[in-house]
Amino acid sequence: MFTKKDIFFQDGDFTLLKGDSFKLLKKIEPKSIDMIFADPPYFLSSGGVTCQSGKQVSVDKGEWDYSKTIEDRIKYHRKWIALCRGVLKDNGTIMISSTLHSVYAIGVALELDGYSIINNIIWKKTNPAPNLSCRCFTHSTETIIWARKQLTLKKKGKHYFNYETMKEENGGKQMKDVWEFDAEPEIVEIGTASKSEKKFGKHPTQKPTKLLERLITAASKEGDLILDPFNGSGTTGIVAHNMKRQYIGIELDIDYLELTKKRYLGGESNGK
Repeated sequence: MFTKKDIFFQDGDFTLLKGDSFKLLKKIEPKSIDMIFADPPYFLSSGGVTCQSGKQVSVDKGEWDYSKTIEDRIKYHRKWIALCRGVLKDNGTIMISSTLHSVYAIGVALELDGYSIINNIIWKKTNPAPNLSCRCFTHSTETIIWARKQLTLKKKGKHYFNYETMKEENGGKQMKDVWEFDAEPEIVEIGTASKSEKKFGKHPTQKPTKLLERLITAASKEGDLILDPFNGSGTTGIVAHNMKRQYIGIELDIDYLELTKKRYLGGESNGK
């Protein structure tokens, strides 16, 4: 059970917890979560640079994103992924967003800790940052691994997939796992988070609401309980609330919790 110290903000079914995910995940009721979306550290902060608004800026995001060895990355991901498995319903699913820098460690961690991968979704960004080194291709994609529980060697969880809505959104055709929005004009383009989504403040890895809307629509139903163990700026929670889902977000940084609260109370949340 959560203590008053754990709860930073709560409004009905929308809950923000302040603290370390490794500790707070242990306080969530076992097998109570329908869907998890996680955007864990990419471990990219190593003194490099990127381009932002036409200017060269550091890629260092904070101590939480400092580079790790591959062994340490796998160990880190196995720890939180195992804790998430304990709170996830047997028929629930987890979606984890990453880049090439960490996605392979995440995939290994998932399989080692009792998950079966459903899809490897590739999100093509419509406005990626240019490559400044000119020594490789421009990084323009992120991967979302969608996985379910592997209950026994031969039995997997019976996960929910909103197939018909995804097909309808894709113009009557089965939706593929590579989302190249420019190729199909009837589908709304999804780039990085817009300026309007950052009017209350910024987070270095903030995801666009349209991406979360699609993911949450695909893998959950109204009334479901959604968890984000790396709440960040709260996009998962804002979208979950607007889509009539319950939400628990965990975040260690007080500034990002304040940002999420501002977004929730300041107009991004329907009815607020």
